[in-house]
Amino acid sequence: MGNRAERSADVAVFGRRLLVRPVARAGRIARALLLAPVYGLYTRRLRRDVLRHPTPRHVAVILDGNRRWASLSGLREPGAGHRAGADKLDELIDWCARLRIEQVTVWALAGENRARTGEELAALLAVIADKLDLLAALHAEQSVRIRVLGRHGELPDRLQRSIEAVERVTTENEGLRLNIAIGYSGRDEVIDAVRALVRGLAESGYPSIEMADVITADALEQHLYTAGEPDPDLIIRTSGEQRLSGFLPWQGTHSELYFTDVFCRRFASSISCVPCAASSSGSADSAASSAVRGRVRASAARGARQRGAAALSRA
Repeated sequence: MGNRAERSADVAVFGRRLLVRPVARAGRIARALLLAPVYGLYTRRLRRDVLRHPTPRHVAVILDGNRRWASLSGLREPGAGHRAGADKLDELIDWCARLRIEQVTVWALAGENRARTGEELAALLAVIADKLDLLAALHAEQSVRIRVLGRHGELPDRLQRSIEAVERVTTENEGLRLNIAIGYSGRDEVIDAVRALVRGLAESGYPSIEMADVITADALEQHLYTAGEPDPDLIIRTSGEQRLSGFLPWQGTHSELYFTDVFCRRFASSISCVPCAASSSGSADSAASSAVRGRVRASAARGARQRGAAALSRA
């Protein structure tokens, strides 16, 4: 009798869960539809506020949280979350182009990620290669110029071919400049820059005893992956993690940092405008800059707005 009662209770709990899930989803969609006019007005107002100030020239983004979003969404296929995150890149490019941002850098694959399990890593690498192929086809006739940063020699052949193709077909484009960090580690970048600088000095005939005197910050910068490009004015990370994890450690020394608890897949244009408002005041005096940052902190603290905008984009 006891076992039968327990089984009956388990069946009842399972049934309630099946009923609650669609009801909860319907509730989220209904809230998103009701709030759509409010958040649409908020987004337009925020975008106008951003465009009244000088916008950042270079925005870098760590699009994080794909695996957690997939897990919470009940998706079990290894590449599902990464595929959704890759799709978000197109929206990010569009938002930045509308805000007249000149350059965007996104981190697609950390060098340390190559240590993940075989099935998950294979799915992630396939998603990245597929996305690069789509970007090559899309932007071959458009204005976005795409470069890939990182150590490519350690990547699979198919991904290396995709990297070569997307860089080749967009190299003459003169619009928004998109950098995609693949197999990237900040430590690797600095090590590679030092090696290239020392190698160049040796090939120029510098005696080893004199090399230390000519290894300067300016000289080292010329050998970074981003040599000749502006440092990021703003670095954004999604998913709630409040660290850079080795992303652009040299270039991001003076960058504004913005961390949002929204997952990459739910990252919405109204949220992306908030940190841009902070960085857009860079040329103003310190009092104006502090005022703008204060408004940004107040906006960021209103988590309901972020969650509502994210729900709208998801619906």
